[in-house]
Amino acid sequence: MAKQLLVKQVKSGIGGKPNQRATLRTLGLKHIGDTVVKQDRPEIRGMVRTVSHLVTVEEIG
Repeated sequence: MAKQLLVKQVKSGIGGKPNQRATLRTLGLKHIGDTVVKQDRPEIRGMVRTVSHLVTVEEIG
């Protein structure tokens, strides 16, 4: 089974750059405290890197 990433939003995207807010939405995060599980792929890693100051990431599996 491929590794997965547990991504949790810990800070608000309000006041951030438009691309960072769009990245949060693309990841499926809308509110502080939202969590999503994504496949560990380079595209997802890049999105997480863009909003690394707003989210926490944990590897699963």
